[in-house]
Amino acid sequence: VGGGGPSLGKTACILTGASRGFGRSLALLLAPWLEAGSVLILVARSREALAELEDELQCRFPGLKVSSVPADLSTEDGLQVVLRGVQDKLPGAEDLERLLIINNAGSLGDLSKSFVDFTSPAEVNSYFAFNVTSALCLTSSILNAVPEHPGLCKTVVNISSLCALKPFKSWTLYCTGKASRDMMFQVLALEKPDVRVVNYAPGPLDTEMQQLARTKSGDPEVRQQFLNMKYSGQLLDCRVSAQKLVNLLLEDTFHSGAHIDFYEI
Repeated sequence: VGGGGPSLGKTACILTGASRGFGRSLALLLAPWLEAGSVLILVARSREALAELEDELQCRFPGLKVSSVPADLSTEDGLQVVLRGVQDKLPGAEDLERLLIINNAGSLGDLSKSFVDFTSPAEVNSYFAFNVTSALCLTSSILNAVPEHPGLCKTVVNISSLCALKPFKSWTLYCTGKASRDMMFQVLALEKPDVRVVNYAPGPLDTEMQQLARTKSGDPEVRQQFLNMKYSGQLLDCRVSAQKLVNLLLEDTFHSGAHIDFYEI
């Protein structure tokens, strides 16, 4: 970053769900604000898409150390792969000015089912393993792996949703998962006043997930609601929403633990 403007300083940033949609846009918009020597660790399931993004970032920001860790966070093994990858790639903490953990990975669950259709504990547990458990265990493990030192700023971002606050028919798993994550990170903010925590709801994004929402939602009203948003141009470009999050991090004036919606900024 030239011109001595704001920057996130020398940062170790871990971003999950980095290979497409919001995560990909965020990686590209965050990179210019990370000082030379910073480390950007990209996590996602798709090896090819990650490799492509890593090449693009490395090419555009040669001062940045970019590495990707392909792994499935819904499994215990996948989580261990990510933790080992992060520990290997973290620079000496004494050089770091900021640790930034962005929990963006997530899935919708089976939107065709209503509440009373969820009778299989295995299906429900598998959903929460990926959407709640992995975010908790990954964040706490990374926080533990980076030794405290004066001047190190730690920031944790949870990519949240309106669904964390408001119920939607046929979205049992997604709403519950998002509400759980918001509460989980509010507890972190209370317990660790030295860690900056924010739950950021990026608004209705024009992504593959949104396409699933308008085609697979079991409830016809909800399906229609999402179709209307698409055809009346209400869906947001991922880059527009990701830029708001970057600005939020640069200004760093939010109340730790707050739920901040795209439309509130």
